[in-house]
Amino acid sequence: MLKKGSQVKIITGRDKGKTGEILEINRKLNKIKIKSINMIKRHTKPTKENKGGIISKESFIHQSNVKNLDTKKKEKKLVSKK
Repeated sequence: MLKKGSQVKIITGRDKGKTGEILEINRKLNKIKIKSINMIKRHTKPTKENKGGIISKESFIHQSNVKNLDTKKKEKKLVSKK
């Protein structure tokens, strides 16, 4: 199950093979936003709060394109009986 803050690996697309942390989940559209994955450029107008320009930020990616990385399962596999 995908949760905010869990580690995932991209299995398809231009960022294939990269890993990252889930920042946001949209359950209605089945999409997730991952830290520094699927970066897009957004042109913004200047406002009183922030200056304008070209801002690079994360975009959503479909959850079927990612694989959950369970750190607990990997730790259990490393322990062996002797």
